[in-house]
Amino acid sequence: MRIKRRKGATSPLLSFRKFIKMIDKSTVQQHVEEYLKESDIFLVDIEIRPGNIISVEIDHDKGISIDDCVVLTKYIESKLDRNIEDYELEVGSAGISQPFKILRQYIKNIGNEVELLTKVGKKQTGILKDANENGIILTIEKQEKPEGAKRKITVEEDLDFKYEEIKYTKYSIRFK
Repeated sequence: MRIKRRKGATSPLLSFRKFIKMIDKSTVQQHVEEYLKESDIFLVDIEIRPGNIISVEIDHDKGISIDDCVVLTKYIESKLDRNIEDYELEVGSAGISQPFKILRQYIKNIGNEVELLTKVGKKQTGILKDANENGIILTIEKQEKPEGAKRKITVEEDLDFKYEEIKYTKYSIRFK
């Protein structure tokens, strides 16, 4: 079936979308935080895209199971009324290849190898040594030739980064 639009005419679907009540992000966030307050699972992000597509990202220090996502999905659905708010709901774990969005993700990954890109375009890979409200410490390995030596040696150096200097940080995945 083909729908032809005449100049100036609107699609029936577009007209219907005008009447869909937009879901408020703070309402969804309140329901998610209410559910998670007795849990070790933490909220990473909530995004509401056009068409009331709700995307909820959660994480846990030991990982997220599909059951965690299903239970949270059912909880959120019990708090929203589909007759009033037509929506699509996606609940998932923070992806391993996704940039960190909150401090808790940095803390979770202390001791792990991460990839960092600064806002000036410099990429660093190293071990996340520390993270706090102000920034992170990344331990990198580099080759240096000591004075009088014939060969370079590998040395570790700690680099401090403020969050405002970082474009993204994500878990480093290596295949050997």
